[in-house]
Amino acid sequence: MKKTRKLFQNIVITTVVAWLVLFVFMPNLMIIITSFLTRDDANLIQMVFTLDNYTRLFDPLYAQVLLHSINMALAATLCCLVIGYPFAFILARLPKRMQPLLLFLLIVPFWTNSLIRIYGLKIFLSTRGYLNEFLLWAGIINEPMRIMYTSSAVVLGLVYILLPFMVMPLYSSIEKLDKPLLEAARDLGANRLQTFLRIVIPLTMPGIIAGCLLVMLPAMGLFYVSDLLGGAKNLLIGNVIKSQFLNIRDWPFGAATSICLTLVMGLLLLVYYRVGKMMNKKVELE
Repeated sequence: MKKTRKLFQNIVITTVVAWLVLFVFMPNLMIIITSFLTRDDANLIQMVFTLDNYTRLFDPLYAQVLLHSINMALAATLCCLVIGYPFAFILARLPKRMQPLLLFLLIVPFWTNSLIRIYGLKIFLSTRGYLNEFLLWAGIINEPMRIMYTSSAVVLGLVYILLPFMVMPLYSSIEKLDKPLLEAARDLGANRLQTFLRIVIPLTMPGIIAGCLLVMLPAMGLFYVSDLLGGAKNLLIGNVIKSQFLNIRDWPFGAATSICLTLVMGLLLLVYYRVGKMMNKKVELE
């Protein structure tokens, strides 16, 4: 029996390792190698080593796209935090029998492809869409607003897609709050605002950081949101990578850009790890 179990474990481990090597390690290794090669119009890449693909990233044009992408990702993350924190807080304080239903409703949108949902949002926000028709009917505006093909539309689309990624870690952190600490704060004379700022926020900071990372990291790569809602003037870094591979056919520069984006994401994850470690030490000292 033990031999059979050990054999099964070895097969599972070997299968998982082989899958990771074949579909994770090898593609990433190919991207890294390609980023140091030269573009060739006939064969896509030429086996000539160069660092020009990385030096091109410092071109003001691509630097501006990167900064614009980071700004929109930060705006979307802040909006998700402002909307998601109160929602997660209220959700965690509701009766236990109601929480599964609301969590289910939060997850239901994942059952529909995000691209289809962005098309639906595009129809909703268009000049003749339902939003403008309602505002005109209510007398709030006199003429249709132009929402599409603006940076606001891109941020709205990112929030629409990524809000659940903010709510889930916040809900997990808020649900684990130690209620005796909140009661002790009230007994010591702290008002609700002081309790929230000095106890609730620090204790839920890991959830806040995790939610911000889960929103910000993918926000910079959701190129189809920018394509459908933002137009040519509101590009994300993912749009640059997509156009380099599919349109311009400059695979080495597209690979270098994707490596740069991966490094930025890794740096943010390192920041999350460091901050989480500092928060744990602070809690242990207290």
